[in-house]
Amino acid sequence: MSRIKQMFTDLANQNHKALVSYITAGDPHPDKTVELMHTLVESGTDIIELGVPFSDPMADGPVIQQACERALVHNTSLADIIEIVKMFRSQDTNTPIVLMGYQNPIEIFGVDAFAKAATGLIDGVITVDLPPEESAEIAATYKSHNIDTIYLLAPTTGEERIKAITELASGFLYYVSFKGITGANKIDADSVTNKVAEIRRHTDIPIAVGFGIKDAQTAAMVSNCSDAIVVGSAIVNIIADNQNDISHAGAKIRSLLGDIKGALGNN
Repeated sequence: MSRIKQMFTDLANQNHKALVSYITAGDPHPDKTVELMHTLVESGTDIIELGVPFSDPMADGPVIQQACERALVHNTSLADIIEIVKMFRSQDTNTPIVLMGYQNPIEIFGVDAFAKAATGLIDGVITVDLPPEESAEIAATYKSHNIDTIYLLAPTTGEERIKAITELASGFLYYVSFKGITGANKIDADSVTNKVAEIRRHTDIPIAVGFGIKDAQTAAMVSNCSDAIVVGSAIVNIIADNQNDISHAGAKIRSLLGDIKGALGNN
């Protein structure tokens, strides 16, 4: 059983929801990423979503765009990220890690080469700009290396496309809670609930909801209809504000995620 599936199975048996936490690899410096990953786990994170820095992160708002810029100052590459994950795995072999980013860095690395290098280290991949219609071969390659292909669904995703995506997806589905970019503010609980219910009619894969979740209140609101919530920009903001003091950033991350974890009922 994959780490992702095991994590969701264990949480479901406890009637708990998963906390998925995002940081950008290499932000504020590649030497700090492993420490921050361990901080996320210590703060209650169930799945780490590790952003792959890219020069044109079109789906991301200013907060994560700037995180990518800070990471790219140090030339943080996909190869570097694999080495970072290896260092993390020397102390943590259980926490699922999902890479989130764009297809360009993977194409440069080589899909087959990346899948081989990621085997046993990385559990899932979210590729923002890879349409499901063009991903079947890549998903098959990942599957052969026990890596889940995780797809995004949006408020505008129609029923036929939901069917197509759920047939390809594994690990979990990532539902974007509103139209827009990461780091925005507005989330409508009723519309999220209705859309998640529509998606559930087509699959039993766990559904994570992200975008706009920044505190315990929004997390609790969304967790009522989902299997997981994703927190990203709120964490990245803390890192941005404390680039020269990662210990202080860690304390603030623990406080934020501790409150969110409590709101999910995962005490």
